[in-house]
Amino acid sequence: MVAFLIVFLTSLLTLTTLPAAESRLYSNYYQKSCPRFNQIVQDTVTNKQITSPTTAAATLRLFFHDCLHNGCDASILVSSTPFNKAERDADINLSLPGDAFDVVVRAKTALELACPNTVSCADILAVATRDLVTMMGGPYYNVPLGRRDGRVSKASAVEGTLPRPAMPVSQLIQVFGSRGFSVQEMVALSGAHTIGFTHCSEFSSAIYNYSKSEQYDPQYNPRFAAGLQQACADYHKNPTMSVFNDVMTPNKFDNVYFQNLPKGLGLLKSDHALLNDPRTRPFVELYAKDQNTFFQAFARAMEKLGLHGIQTGRRGEIRHRCDEFN
Repeated sequence: MVAFLIVFLTSLLTLTTLPAAESRLYSNYYQKSCPRFNQIVQDTVTNKQITSPTTAAATLRLFFHDCLHNGCDASILVSSTPFNKAERDADINLSLPGDAFDVVVRAKTALELACPNTVSCADILAVATRDLVTMMGGPYYNVPLGRRDGRVSKASAVEGTLPRPAMPVSQLIQVFGSRGFSVQEMVALSGAHTIGFTHCSEFSSAIYNYSKSEQYDPQYNPRFAAGLQQACADYHKNPTMSVFNDVMTPNKFDNVYFQNLPKGLGLLKSDHALLNDPRTRPFVELYAKDQNTFFQAFARAMEKLGLHGIQTGRRGEIRHRCDEFN
């Protein structure tokens, strides 16, 4: 009888701990259920990046906006309906480039053909981001798998959870800190500005009629400011007008973004702020001096970001389509 009770209690304990076991992510999560997962994602992102060279930066930004807001659950991919205004239609997300959404949809379509109802959109976005960063010359980092897709996506919940280009450093630190990220991790993640572009409307107030005595923010290199004024001259007529975040090596993931800041070649107010604030400046200088140190810090921070607020097991779902709930 005692032996039976021990076996019964052991079985009960195993059952009650199943969700915890399910919540763990594994590098080889799809090894049996979808053995070509990595190859399919790799082929998809490679083809997309070749035809649309802005895809890498766009996807990195999409991943960031998905994960930092409310965890890596692909809620950013969901389209709005007449009954729900989704995250992607929040003010701060309206400028997310279509190429990022498209590369995930393409990968999902190919994976549904190879292994239906198996791979989450959240895992696709996480791996596509890593593969694209590596393609651009950035560091390779581990992406454990097994995320589920979230069942909630609300635009009204986004405000205040993501950094904005004009935020002061104290507010940036608060946004990242509330998600468990240190100042050093925040600066490392800001190094993502080494690729990609920003719409002129995001920094126009800093390059036109900045003050009564200054035409542009004096933190800009004068020649750079003149170049920005020229490049953005018609941004009122064409709101899609954009400028590279890293004017020196815009298509290479490297540490030149940090080297640009002391030269007055930072694009955004938040870029300048990282250099000027004593809490963040030491990390800017460190990463400007040593690319390997930056790569290691960026890789660690991305691994951590990829685990933020994830849903696993029965808590989420495997969406049939990335842009709508099942």
